[in-house]
Formats: sequence, C-alpha cells, structure tokens
Amino acid sequence: MPALPPAVSVIMPVLNEERHLRNSVRHILEQEYDGEMEVVIALGPSTDRTDEIAAELVRETASSERARVRTVPNPTGRTPAALNAAIKASRYPVVVRVDGHGMLSPDYIATAVRLLEETGAENVGGIMHAEGENDWEHAVAAAMTSKIGVGNAAFHTGGRAGPAETVYLGVFRRAALERLDGYNEEFIRAQDWELNFRIRESGGAVWFSPELRVQYRPRPSVRALAKQYKDYGRWRHVVARYHAGSINLRYLAPPAAVCAIAAGLVAGVLVTPWGLVVPGGYLAAIVAGSVPAGRGLPLKARLQIPVALATMHMSWGFGFLTSPRSLAKKVIASRRPAARQQDDNVGATGTT
Repeated sequence: MPALPPAVSVIMPVLNEERHLRNSVRHILEQEYDGEMEVVIALGPSTDRTDEIAAELVRETASSERARVRTVPNPTGRTPAALNAAIKASRYPVVVRVDGHGMLSPDYIATAVRLLEETGAENVGGIMHAEGENDWEHAVAAAMTSKIGVGNAAFHTGGRAGPAETVYLGVFRRAALERLDGYNEEFIRAQDWELNFRIRESGGAVWFSPELRVQYRPRPSVRALAKQYKDYGRWRHVVARYHAGSINLRYLAPPAAVCAIAAGLVAGVLVTPWGLVVPGGYLAAIVAGSVPAGRGLPLKARLQIPVALATMHMSWGFGFLTSPRSLAKKVIASRRPAARQQDDNVGATGTT
C-alpha cells in the first residue's frame, strides 16, 4: 500500500474578508489531496462579518475527518504577525499560505507537495491569477497580468518553471520557516519578498512553477488600488535598504517614470511645450498597451485599463520615492538575534 503524502497545514491571515473568506476556505477543503490537512485562520480586528464567518467554518468542520478549521487571534492586524501566529499554532511539515481572497486551483496542494519533493526547494509557488467580478476589477486584473503593468514578474505573467527570486504566497517546508524564525514582523508589506530573500541567502531554493495557480480578487476601487501599490513601493524600498544588493532595474522603472513625468510636466509648463513629450509618450504607451491586455473584455473594462496601469505605476513609484529612510532604520534596528546570526553565518561561508 503506497504511503500517504505528508500532512499539510494551510495558514490564512484575514482582515475584513467577509466577501471572499467562505469561498476561499471551500477551495481549500475541496482540494484533490489524499494527505491530512488542517486550516488555521489568523483573525485580525475586522469590522465586518469575517469573525462570524470564521466561527461558522470552525463549527461546520469540527467533526470532519478530512480537514478542520481553527482560528487564532492576531490583535495587531498585521499580515506577518498573522502568518507567524498561524505557523506557531499549526502542526504539519508542509505549510501552505493562502490569503482570504485567494482561491486555490483543485490540484494546487498536491502539485506543490510534488514539486517540493522533485526540486528540493524550500518554497514553491506559482501564478497570481487575477480575476475580476465587475468592469473595474476586470481592468485591474488585465493590468496585473500584463507585462506593461508588472514587467517580467513570472508570478504575474507566467513563464517557465525554475528558480525564482520570489513567488506568490508559497508552499514551504516547515523546517525552513523554523530555521529562519518565520516572517519578519516589521515588514507590514513585502514580507514575502523579504522571507524569500532570506531563504535564498541561506542557501535554500525558491521555485516557481506555472502549474500552480491561485485566483486573486483585485482591489475594488482606484483609491484602494493606489494605496495597495503605494505600500508595495514603500516597503520594497525598505527591503532594498535592509538587504543591500536586493534591488534590480525592474523595481526602479516606476520611480524613474514618476520622476520623468513630473519633470516633463514642470518643463512643459514653465520652459517649453516639448517637455510634455514625456508625459504624453507615457500616456500613449499605456493606452497602446491596454489594447492587447484588454482583449475579450467588455468595452467599459477595456476603457479603464489605462487608469489601472497609471494608478499602479505612479502609486508604486511614489511609494518607493517617498519611503522614509527612518522607516528602514527602524526595521534594521529591530533585527532579531536569529537574523544577525544568520547574516554572520552567511558571511562566514561565503553563501550569497
């Protein structure tokens, strides 16, 4: 009789997720996986029905032999604190991260466990497959899955399987999470990228595979999308200051665009109309780029793609440029002893 696959802990940080939580958990419980599972939901201080829905899920699965749902508190509301609380409360050797608005494909866990075994990686992940439920969300989803929107990030646009800097969400070996002391709770955003950097820095592998797909629901408004991407840019700059040498040209494109457009507007108004060539060229580029990105979408959705692209680019770039050095200094000053020891060991062995 063949041995059962390893037991899996699914961890979920949630805050104000009444719209998607039940459906997200359903996609976990219906996984095509023969191994034992558990779901641990870390509850932030939600102001909607998230806690009530989570309590219902706990009651509904209490007698299940397949997978039970449990909850743990996350009073700070911060994502990395929620993840660490859920990791601590979970039991099994494979840890699967899922967000409260993420929908796993039916074979996601089985495929991820197989890839961990085949590749020897410490974290495997795949594609953040954005899908909308209305015209605006369809536009954002198109922008988030296009190269003009997010560059060559494989976990957004797809690509060949292989080692990667980072992946969406992640399926981890528990031993790796314990060795690295979990997520760095100082990183309110970019905690995935930061953890994956430490995995790679310590000699482990992060593996991307297009076989792994998670449906993702975009932010429901321009304002929410702008805040999301401003925070992404702000905290990506903190990562760059915290881990010297971790930046590349792809991350510098949005702040460079913000500076060029601002300079062009000032020059166009105060010096010469030729200065408007730069912002005009950017506008033409995103309008042209939205055409292939919007194929198959309703007209109202296609017309909003340039707005989504500009919001993402400008907000990310603005967040990166205005990220205070004091924030990075605070994060660096709070570095835990385990992280310092890890850095010392890396420096001694020459591992990069």
